[in-house]
Amino acid sequence: MKKAIVIVLLLAAAGGAGWWFWFHGSDAPLKYRFAKVERGDIKVTVNATGTVQPYLLVQVGTQVTGTIQKLLVDFNSQVKKGDLVAQIDPAPFQAKVDQDKANLARAQADVIRVKAMAVQAEKELGRSRELQKKDLISGSELDAAVATYESSAAQVKVAEASVAQAQAALESSQVNLRYTTIVSPIDGVVISRNVDVGQTVAASLQAPTIYVIADDMKKVQIQASVAEADIGRITETMNVSFTVDAHKDERFRGKVFQIRLSPTTVQNVVTYTVMIDAENPGNKLLPGMTANVTFDIAQYRDVLKIPNAALRFTPPVDLTASAKPAEAPPAPAPDPSAPKPADPAQGKPPRGQRKKEPQNRVWIASPAGPVAVQVTADATDGSWTRLAKGELTEGQEVIVGVIMEGGDASPTTNPFAPPFRGGGGGGQRGMR
Repeated sequence: MKKAIVIVLLLAAAGGAGWWFWFHGSDAPLKYRFAKVERGDIKVTVNATGTVQPYLLVQVGTQVTGTIQKLLVDFNSQVKKGDLVAQIDPAPFQAKVDQDKANLARAQADVIRVKAMAVQAEKELGRSRELQKKDLISGSELDAAVATYESSAAQVKVAEASVAQAQAALESSQVNLRYTTIVSPIDGVVISRNVDVGQTVAASLQAPTIYVIADDMKKVQIQASVAEADIGRITETMNVSFTVDAHKDERFRGKVFQIRLSPTTVQNVVTYTVMIDAENPGNKLLPGMTANVTFDIAQYRDVLKIPNAALRFTPPVDLTASAKPAEAPPAPAPDPSAPKPADPAQGKPPRGQRKKEPQNRVWIASPAGPVAVQVTADATDGSWTRLAKGELTEGQEVIVGVIMEGGDASPTTNPFAPPFRGGGGGGQRGMR
């Protein structure tokens, strides 16, 4: 059994190798695929993705801890600035206000009592001084009267400070009581509700969020992530168009208003955040939608343009038309000690190998084979590239690929698959 498997594998390998060498050794003629040089418009763009966000987004929370007693609005509710949206149980806070009011009243009454004592001490001091002038009391008794008066005056100041302290405590309690009433800070729509009636919210370290309210959404902003290779071409006030999956047939317009300098790096890919202002006709754009953004970099009208596939195409080296060689200088006398030069035929690249040619050329057909035409091409829209300089005319055909028997050639590295006999078979990827 093992011997039979080995024989089958050897036969398969021999057949594949034979097919490979037969295919590479065949001289089947190549047919070329052509495209014409056209005249038209080219729009240079940069593509990115972003997220639709409200122009103003407010998180409405609470600064006090308590139980949610009422929720007066829900998802998608329209609210006005100052509208009551939620109520926290005010009973504990009202009790604290009443207690602080009583403390304030007691402190105020204590001020009256202490002032009366201070007046009595002042009168006693006056009589003690008269008696001391007549030597009816001793000096120590006068000193005691002075000390009693000064102590009473100090007690008045303490009582007045207690009144101020009680007043501040009352105001703090009244503020906390007002915080139990949650109102909308802006005109807008409720896009999120995070609590339910009866739930206790704790505002110990941070204010818990009860609602998230967006503005009226007549204007939105797009937060787009632009790759570092393209960010240099983005400028503020640049025109932008974008689409969303919910309205694929409609294109929205906007303008760049901010390019944030803080980069974001994810798996060694660096992007920059670009903020875009946009109108929201009919409130079709909703928060969180994915926007497919197109930045308008440049617009060229009525120019000659070449298919990008023609710029990527390179014919097999042995099928190109031979050019007349330049006049060579006389060769020096051979050196007997020098090694014998290699046979030029040995250095000939095999059929189908590409030349290392610069990319600023296209190929046209001739009876002798493909001929290279040097061109200067710059702006591209991904499918076409503007012809800035070159001996090409409108309507002239350029080679964009080769067709072999059985179909188009395609690049491959598998020795048992058809070889890649020419470039630019059908890709439409733009050159940048």
